[in-house]
Amino acid sequence: MSVEISLTLNGEPRRTTAITIADLVRELELEPAKVAVEHNGEIAPRSTLEHVALAHGDVLEIVHFVGGG
Repeated sequence: MSVEISLTLNGEPRRTTAITIADLVRELELEPAKVAVEHNGEIAPRSTLEHVALAHGDVLEIVHFVGGG
């Protein structure tokens, strides 16, 4: 059974069953290799996104890179 948690994402409340930051990024239909994440006021290196667990009340800012020409 999945446990739903409440967190703040880019200033907005959100509920998710994601376990890690990378899971949340994929839930948002983004590619973990193409985002920058601030987790509770600290930059989360992309190399750690698969391992950083989410918890109730976390505050995240996620910025994704868009290519273009």
